[in-house]
Amino acid sequence: MSEEKEYRIGGYVKRAKLNLRNGEDVKAFHRGIYERRFGDFEDGTLVDVYIDITGNKETFKRPEMIRLMRDCADGRINLVFSETKGYLAANTRELCYWLHFIFHTEQRIDIVTDDIQFNINTILNEDNQREALMKMADDYIYLNPADHQKWLGKVVSAITDLREDK
Repeated sequence: MSEEKEYRIGGYVKRAKLNLRNGEDVKAFHRGIYERRFGDFEDGTLVDVYIDITGNKETFKRPEMIRLMRDCADGRINLVFSETKGYLAANTRELCYWLHFIFHTEQRIDIVTDDIQFNINTILNEDNQREALMKMADDYIYLNPADHQKWLGKVVSAITDLREDK
């Protein structure tokens, strides 16, 4: 008999300030979407919804992304769900570095997006998508390991600051 995995879901949204009218309304709207989507989900529980309203492209400047990464590293979240990979990272550099971080935590973290053109689903893992994403991240880091270490240092510092503020 196989043991079914209980997913602890963290929903992530990044919205730009440019199209923001009322931040609290935007947060309530997105929380509602995730609560409706995962409220009766049999294979897991929605643990939290992380919503950044910022124009910042750098991961370490996005407080809710940092909180999500901390919760993944601490084992609180094991499935990151986002409507689009564009919410997860603003560019290739940030995406590769973020994937490397997420895929190298102590516990397995899965990622699912609803992107039509670039859907990520490491649970189904069609065509070994998880492994391909890991290779892409590793190959990108190989091009400039010093830049990755600088990025990682800023992210770890932000996570450490968040833990100390608890």
